[in-house]
Amino acid sequence: MDFQYKTQHFSYRFFMLMLVLFAFQILFGFLLALMQMDPELLQGLINFNVARAFHLNLGVIWIVTGFIGTILFVGPLLGQKDIKPMWLVKFLFYALMVIVVWTAATLPLAQKGIAGYVGNTPWLQQGKEFLEAGRVTDILLLVGFSIFAYLTLFMFPKKVKRWNELHWGLAIGVCGLAAVWIFTLVSSKNLDTQEYFRWYVVHYWVEAVWEIIHITLIGFLLSRFFGADEKEVGFAVFWGVSLVVLSGLIGNSHHYFWIGTPAFWQFWGSLFSALEPLPLIFCIWHVYLDEKHGVTPIENKPAFYFIFGSALFESVGAGVLGFTMTMAYANIWEHGTWLTAAHGHLALFGAFGLLVIGAAYEAIRKYKNIYRFREYLGKLSFWLLFLGLLGIMGSFAYGGTKQIYVYRILGLDWWGHQVRPAMANARVLLGFSAFIFLCGSLILIYDLVTMKNREISEQDSKVFNVEYIPQKRIGRWGKKMSSNEFGTWLAGIWFFGLVVTAGVFSFNLNSVREGNPTIPYIVMGIGYVGLMLITLAFASRFLSAFEKRQNLLQVLRNTENSALQTIDFRNGNGTAAKEERILEVFSRLEHGDALIMISDKNMAEQHVNLHKVLGVGFAWENLEDGPELWKVKVGKLN
Repeated sequence: MDFQYKTQHFSYRFFMLMLVLFAFQILFGFLLALMQMDPELLQGLINFNVARAFHLNLGVIWIVTGFIGTILFVGPLLGQKDIKPMWLVKFLFYALMVIVVWTAATLPLAQKGIAGYVGNTPWLQQGKEFLEAGRVTDILLLVGFSIFAYLTLFMFPKKVKRWNELHWGLAIGVCGLAAVWIFTLVSSKNLDTQEYFRWYVVHYWVEAVWEIIHITLIGFLLSRFFGADEKEVGFAVFWGVSLVVLSGLIGNSHHYFWIGTPAFWQFWGSLFSALEPLPLIFCIWHVYLDEKHGVTPIENKPAFYFIFGSALFESVGAGVLGFTMTMAYANIWEHGTWLTAAHGHLALFGAFGLLVIGAAYEAIRKYKNIYRFREYLGKLSFWLLFLGLLGIMGSFAYGGTKQIYVYRILGLDWWGHQVRPAMANARVLLGFSAFIFLCGSLILIYDLVTMKNREISEQDSKVFNVEYIPQKRIGRWGKKMSSNEFGTWLAGIWFFGLVVTAGVFSFNLNSVREGNPTIPYIVMGIGYVGLMLITLAFASRFLSAFEKRQNLLQVLRNTENSALQTIDFRNGNGTAAKEERILEVFSRLEHGDALIMISDKNMAEQHVNLHKVLGVGFAWENLEDGPELWKVKVGKLN
């Protein structure tokens, strides 16, 4: 994905701003972890709720900034043209900085009880959970989202008939950013009305609009990385977006349980909200399918690591953990506890944050004209962030389980220092996990900013690649992952998700209500620990197979075609005889070896038949494509 358009160069500014905002958000997150362990930390300077508001609002704005950078990076490739007028892109960039500074200046006013009311409207800060910023910020963001939607649509073909599913996915997403945000402007003295529209924005804006953008961008990036058929990717995006819209619209009503709406919403909201994981499962499944299309090694493995992690955490964080709390009889205990934070962190940063980081890796590489770079820091940062995020999720789950019992069942006093001691161990685990995450974040930022220092030129790359050699055997952990195995891993993840769900439901048992928390503690402990371990094992297994395949593709690229065994089919052999001969020679190859086939007829039929027998265990590269001579290189892969 080379930079072919001026618009793509603007994406670099947004990614750099994204990293600055990301750094501040992570520092506030680490500060919150320290405040959990020492409530008197910075007492009188900044209270916990203000620090939390900064952490959350910065999280939203840096991810949105990353979305803008990513769409400026891929949009011109979809539309085959630049943005006009360019000054509007610059205006959007500086407007984002103004919004950040204004919000940073007004959020601390909550500590002094200043909302800036004019009539019934809080213009400076409004204190609504997840939507703490005031009306001025809301209006500025609405203007910014509207400009962004206009710029995105301008890059697309004027004739809508020429749009494919990727165009439609992004169009729905960017227009939704502005359209749904309008409901933040609704202000009412009635608490039910306020809560209705607050959840309306939180649910649709993040759990519908962001997911639509997420699914579309993942599809496009993977098609460019691995050469997957854009029609196949578009098909996946179409169904992903459709399922998000269908499940999200009615699924929002699972929040209505809390605001006095009719009882039937408990059933319909729970049912359709439970269907929301379907598009997320669909997304991670397509990552698996698209990864098999590549016949040449990719030059940016960290970018794929983060994109894969994004799809995985979307399925686990938004899908599995979202499902565990969506039913009314689970939501009644979970709502407002640390279990919500476990879901939120894995869904927000895990799904959307990792995606824009992956896009940043590729965009910055192209912007700085880097052919390849040493990838060890990028991979290290990925695994530290991955482990830290799982640890944060586990810490919140552990603390939230205790919190439900002592706070919701026993009714002990939160402010009377009765609940806090019960969650002490969880706070220590949270601080430790946050430290791991902080280390990964610092390495990530350093790697992206100084990527040029680890550049490997095209000439040096040839020397660098000598270490890759054919292999006779591939270990079990590095072998290709079949669709059955992939499905088994996903089933295992969902099994532990169902165990967690059963644990939350078990708080309804009479024995628990009478003072015996043994059953929910055991069941939820098994569920959350199992979910963490299987997610980590699955990621390790998938990426090990990915690395092995990429290494073998590099071996094939290093091989001189003139040194390979050649099979000449120009003597008119029948189709069956050709395939038998190909399989005979192929079976004797070591992993990473290849053969050359020459024919006076198109060999596309052999490609199809080999795929039926070998699956994705071979690479097929057309060297000459007729009309008189067809020449193909077939390599043995993992």
